[in-house]
Amino acid sequence: MASSLAPAPSLSPSLSPSPRRVAVASAVGATIEWYDFFLYGTAAGLVFEKLFFSGLSGPAAQFASFGTFAVGFLARPIGGFVFGHFGDRLGRKKMLLLTLVIMGAGTAAIGLLPSYDAIGWWAPVLLVTLRVLQGIGVGGEYGGAVLLAVEYAPAERRGFFGSFAHIGVPGGLLLASGAFSLASLLPDEAFLAWGWRACFVASVLLLAIGAYIRLSVMETPAFALVQERKEVSRMPLRDLLAAQPRRLLLGMGTRFIEGFTFNFFSVYLLAYVVTTLGLPRSLALGGVMVGAALGVVLVPITGALSDRVGRKPVFRVGAWLALVVAFPVAALVQSADEVAVFAVFVVGLGLLYGTIYGPLAAFWSELFDTRYRYTALSTLYQVSGVVASGLTPLIAAWLVTRGGGSLWLVAGYNVVVAAISLTSARFLPETRGRDLDAAVHGEPAQHVLEPTPAR
Repeated sequence: MASSLAPAPSLSPSLSPSPRRVAVASAVGATIEWYDFFLYGTAAGLVFEKLFFSGLSGPAAQFASFGTFAVGFLARPIGGFVFGHFGDRLGRKKMLLLTLVIMGAGTAAIGLLPSYDAIGWWAPVLLVTLRVLQGIGVGGEYGGAVLLAVEYAPAERRGFFGSFAHIGVPGGLLLASGAFSLASLLPDEAFLAWGWRACFVASVLLLAIGAYIRLSVMETPAFALVQERKEVSRMPLRDLLAAQPRRLLLGMGTRFIEGFTFNFFSVYLLAYVVTTLGLPRSLALGGVMVGAALGVVLVPITGALSDRVGRKPVFRVGAWLALVVAFPVAALVQSADEVAVFAVFVVGLGLLYGTIYGPLAAFWSELFDTRYRYTALSTLYQVSGVVASGLTPLIAAWLVTRGGGSLWLVAGYNVVVAAISLTSARFLPETRGRDLDAAVHGEPAQHVLEPTPAR
């Protein structure tokens, strides 16, 4: 019995990297991959309708641009299923390196694409193809990045260390909006000709940095233990659906307010403020940057808070805040007051998103067994993300057209989404301190550990 629980020799204390080092590696790698993915969202709101859909006019061009943004989310479940499967069979680290290469290559290639005026409809066709490649890459990356941090962390600090993988989302947005802000300092002609392209091509350098960091990290102890016990699942998705379908569906429900909040404020509202309200692009990008920077700070804070009070209470606070401020946000944006609009971006991407997202890395990971945890997180995040995230700009754009240009219908949709997530969380168990190595058959055993003081 004792020998079956012994750690794998390759992960002895003298050789294993510290949880802090692994968490930082997870954060840096995730930030780079999300930079690639969100760079596209920023460009879809500000550039692509002019360069790749100039054959269309008015709202049709914007719908087409946001449509290609959504395509990336449609492709993400493919990456999630493929890399989740092999991540549960071969290990987390190998898949993380491969997804990084896919993302970096696809993003750099977008920066080199000729425009519609140069090659006609081949331009949007190639753009969609590369967006699919991005979606597959980030679809496989998410689960591995989270598990790299969570499965190395001690139980009493899993919320804090796990949240480092989630820093990658606001961190990637901060880098993407920052890169576009610098490029926007160029004259409009130079910005459209090559300025935005430089942001995409720079992905090659970030790819090299991310690969170097991830090569320095070893396989997670939790997966190594499954290998040692010879309990590696042959068909992780089948085992997941057989053992825990209810938790998977409810977990997807909690994802809705997270996906809506991020993509509404960072993609749709960015375009709405600039194109519909006619406010300066620099104001909108500045608000996104400050909000994302605040999110980078709040994500680990709320992750650490979930180690003390629980995952669900912290998540619920964020979801309730998102519900309560939905209509005030719409009113402030429609006032077209620059200070109010700037504050909306900061509150949405900083306070709301930081509170919602911080505890979710540990919460979602602790719901599932190690044997199929990579598949579970990838499926939960990527399948629900098609509607929760990818379609948000399209849904918001449609609701605005139905509402005569106002945001009131979008605010109502926000309330519905928050209610779905709050209801889903109500029927999920609190997972703080669960023993990730506990043998699980059917519903996971809740081995709750008393937290020790934070160090």
